[in-house]
Amino acid sequence: MKVRLLSLVLALLPVSTATPGPATAADRTPLYYQDPDGKPAYSANPKKTSEGRDYVPVYADGSQGSGAASSRSSGPSARPADRGRVLYYRNPMGLPDTSPVPKKDAMGMAYLPVYENEIRDAGTVFVPPGRLQILGVRTAVAAVRPVLNRSVHATGIAQFDERRIALVTSRVGGWVEHLDIAATGDPVRRGQVMAEIYAPDLVASEQEYLIATSLDPAMATAALERLRSLGAPETEIARLRRTRHAVRHIPVVAPADGVVTEKMAVEGARVGPDQPLYRTADTTPIWLIAEVQEQDLGAVRVGQRVHAGLVAFPGRRFDGTVDFVYPSVSTETRTGRIRIVLPNADGALRAGMYADIAMDVPASAAGPVLVVPSSSVIDSGTRQVVLVETGEGRFAPRSVRVGARGNDEAQILDGLKAGESVVVGANFLIDSESNLRTALQAFTVPDSKPARAGSAGR
Repeated sequence: MKVRLLSLVLALLPVSTATPGPATAADRTPLYYQDPDGKPAYSANPKKTSEGRDYVPVYADGSQGSGAASSRSSGPSARPADRGRVLYYRNPMGLPDTSPVPKKDAMGMAYLPVYENEIRDAGTVFVPPGRLQILGVRTAVAAVRPVLNRSVHATGIAQFDERRIALVTSRVGGWVEHLDIAATGDPVRRGQVMAEIYAPDLVASEQEYLIATSLDPAMATAALERLRSLGAPETEIARLRRTRHAVRHIPVVAPADGVVTEKMAVEGARVGPDQPLYRTADTTPIWLIAEVQEQDLGAVRVGQRVHAGLVAFPGRRFDGTVDFVYPSVSTETRTGRIRIVLPNADGALRAGMYADIAMDVPASAAGPVLVVPSSSVIDSGTRQVVLVETGEGRFAPRSVRVGARGNDEAQILDGLKAGESVVVGANFLIDSESNLRTALQAFTVPDSKPARAGSAGR
């Protein structure tokens, strides 16, 4: 059955690719025969109508023999002059069926003519200008970029800058008399009084200083250094020099700007030199600790710009910089950590917030690269093809070698030149047409005459 079907297809296809030279109708072989009245009735062999009139021969160059149909230019033999002669007619639905003469399929749709110039190059497809917009055919120009970038995405958790965390302690034992900062989360400024404690040793040291200043300057200097070693703030020392009076309550001040992240001090509680009163952290800037996939980790560099989006602030983008790449990779998740520094002047970012991170990293080696939109590449897994616009509605498939990909662009290593236009929309429709035409050409046998069928689709 398959052999008979192949024989029938070969019998229906035109096989001569020789250009017809000047010759008379007597020494030319008709391509087919048409009803003398121009009706859509054709035959591959000489035939007569029911009235006994001869069908008119139609030749490969489009000319007709004598008969009424010779003056009709609007019939199936009419064709644009720039497309060359009609080689055959193909199924309008794309099925692998052709005919040497015009015909219709079972649904009444006319077969489409295939012209000589349309398939001059294997697989070249011609799309009439009017159909380009209907099919949604879009093209883009192959361009040269200094470098091809790709986006690396990761997730991260915000945390305080470890270098800006401080503990507030008392260097001498005593009792908490009063708390100026009494709640976690309260903001503090450097030098601000946070608490007042009663420390007998510190009060005694102040009295020793006052006595020493009236007796011996050397002793006064030693007493002053003792006060500083016990943690007396400079503001308290200045007050002591000015008033010449020791006080019962000694202030504990904030060592840096920030917020209170932990409060351990309680009014009336006894504290010792080894007991912290507060923990503070600076919120400007803040860190993002991100988990990056192992395959992307090698492209991350210190100093790269990063864009972060947080669930708490939809639509807002925070820009930061990679500050450090940690030297280990998790064996469970196969991810590596990076540290990103984000400015936080308005204090919107808070420790523990979840963030989505994106950064652009080089996808290819440095140097100019030729790129096309990724959607223009048709990849079969073993072969990559782009459809190149050759002008006047013609599109030719071309094999290319694709390199790196990134940000919806693909690097072309070979097969394309800068400035050539490639199809980025409806390319699969054109590719299907190209593959069909290439397959149909494989059925042609050069330099042989078309076989005659007993009857052609009528």
